[in-house]
Amino acid sequence: MKFHRYLCQGLPLESSRRLVLLTGARQTGKTTLIQDTYRGLPYFDLDAPENRETIQAVSSFSWGRDIGNAIFDEAQKEPAIFEKIKFAFDARAISFSVLTGSSQILLLKRIRESMAGRVSLFELWPLLFAELLTPEGSPPPAPPLLDLFLTREEGATLCSALPGILAGKANDDADRAFRHLIQWGGMPALPGMPANERWKWLKDYEYTYLQRDLADLSRLNDLQPFRAFQRLAALRTACLLNYSQLARDAGISVDTARRYLEYLRLSYQVILLQPYHKNLTSSVVKTPKLHWLDVGICRSLVGNQGDPTGELFESLVVSEVYKWLKTARSDAEVYYYRTHSGAELDLLLQTEHGLLGLEIKKTRRLASADFRTMKEVGKALGKAWRGGFLIYTGRKVEKIADPDIWAMPFSRLFMPFS
Repeated sequence: MKFHRYLCQGLPLESSRRLVLLTGARQTGKTTLIQDTYRGLPYFDLDAPENRETIQAVSSFSWGRDIGNAIFDEAQKEPAIFEKIKFAFDARAISFSVLTGSSQILLLKRIRESMAGRVSLFELWPLLFAELLTPEGSPPPAPPLLDLFLTREEGATLCSALPGILAGKANDDADRAFRHLIQWGGMPALPGMPANERWKWLKDYEYTYLQRDLADLSRLNDLQPFRAFQRLAALRTACLLNYSQLARDAGISVDTARRYLEYLRLSYQVILLQPYHKNLTSSVVKTPKLHWLDVGICRSLVGNQGDPTGELFESLVVSEVYKWLKTARSDAEVYYYRTHSGAELDLLLQTEHGLLGLEIKKTRRLASADFRTMKEVGKALGKAWRGGFLIYTGRKVEKIADPDIWAMPFSRLFMPFS
């Protein structure tokens, strides 16, 4: 099954004079997207030793004639390619090339060394809810409703013009997409598989990641400590990051724990959500919060095939926000807010017009305690506050408190809106 990806609408045309780098986690569909977008370009998969030998044999001086404009998948596998493409591009022997890969640290290091100022960077993430919801053969999806709140000065007051309830087929489709996303995550290979094969695919992904992406990032002789650390990190999704505790539980040093977590971040497995830096209600916590980027992979790591936890739902929402900001190349910044007294707001989005708050609750029914901190934060921010949303699993969009706080179903916030 192929999906319409938002990113395809932003990639440069082949007729432009550009070098393009597309990176992202393994199995997010980079190869499919690039081959569909640039159908006229020759394709070289540098995972294959034969293709690496071909690249090694071509001199920089004959690159334009022998290779020309082309796609190079898993470009980090052949370090010499970066200097050769740079030479041919600067000599105007080529005008356009695309490099892809899953190993962000190696790709960016070699880009900085060889192609600084020449390359446009794009990142492909697991499927967004809106992409999963859009049927094959349909036009590319409109931006999600979230984008409206991020880009318009009115903020949450725009909710007053929305229908209160999503009904009929649209609601049924949204429910199906949500159940898939919270159960299996956003990897593009999974929707087309029978349910009994999806769990095996996710388990296989763990081993592929360890054997290929981690091998690119490090030279670990023994993968067992990293595997144990990876599972412990997955168990802590949506929790404050405590390196000392992680290190103790994994039986490794704190420095090794920091290094392992950086591997997970660089390979698009986790987000380290930073705390909002200003004191609004009382002294704030300054520790990052850990979120797994794909809940299907997270669930596979911890062996959770049952009902999703509140922490998984929180990480799902954070991931959707984060993926959209990165895909849209938005300047908005994302934080969480927590005080030493325990008051917490799951997300604060800093936009050019002000701040939006999001509280995340895996519930169909809301209570006043669910948005108490958001009310306090909104009042403390004053004119900078653009409203807040309590993201939940219910169905109704409705105003629930001042200053401008609304109940917002998950599916409504992240589905296409036009």
